[in-house]
Amino acid sequence: MSGTDTVVKAVPRPSEEGSECYNAAPSEGKGRGMLELGVKFLISYCIGSIMGSMLMGALKGGVDIRTMGSGNAGGTNALRTQGVAFALGVVIIDVGKGVIGAGVVPTLSLPLVAEDPAVPRELLVYLCAAASVIGHVWPIWHRFRGGKGAATLVGTIAVLAPILLAPMLSIWALALILSGYVGLATMTAAIAAPIYVAITRLPQDQGLFYYTLGFALYMLYTHRSNIQRMRDGSETRNQNLMIFSRSR
Repeated sequence: MSGTDTVVKAVPRPSEEGSECYNAAPSEGKGRGMLELGVKFLISYCIGSIMGSMLMGALKGGVDIRTMGSGNAGGTNALRTQGVAFALGVVIIDVGKGVIGAGVVPTLSLPLVAEDPAVPRELLVYLCAAASVIGHVWPIWHRFRGGKGAATLVGTIAVLAPILLAPMLSIWALALILSGYVGLATMTAAIAAPIYVAITRLPQDQGLFYYTLGFALYMLYTHRSNIQRMRDGSETRNQNLMIFSRSR
């Protein structure tokens, strides 16, 4: 060795350099994916928050059915308090929100929000569908006082699995005819949906099974007041629809 100082420069190993480049890209992609997921979830929620009963009420001069009947903003209370035409308009709007949330919002090309292939499209569709139902129950535009989500849920099912509509509506109609309780019919149809999917679509459609199972439990939660009124004997019962009852 001579007296000249020797400077040894550390050179990163190829594996270290590669790991730095590898780590940077997924992190950026993950951020874009979360942005797309978050923005589209929020859009679906805001669309779900547009209440059919409030729109119809505005057209009718400021009617707010949340101050009438059961106090619910859904189609059943609309029918009881405002009649068939009003209720039909409410149902069409509320079902349409579910269709838009599940079928349109996930496919939107948004400015400044890139579509990320790292986000599973199926997951995006299910979350946007769920957001539209959540928006209906807790609408940001109406002080978080909404309906119970059944009509909007039907709208999402019309997009996610149209084949489910016939059995769900048949079970709903049968339960309504036998019991006269709209709430009980809705809960029965909601519970039947994941059972039907489990029997006919598993193990292929696991996403659909978990979606319908989650919302079956969700419908039980949002109809808890109906359950209590049925236990108390104070729930409104439509005798005219009970075609097999002795009184008819």
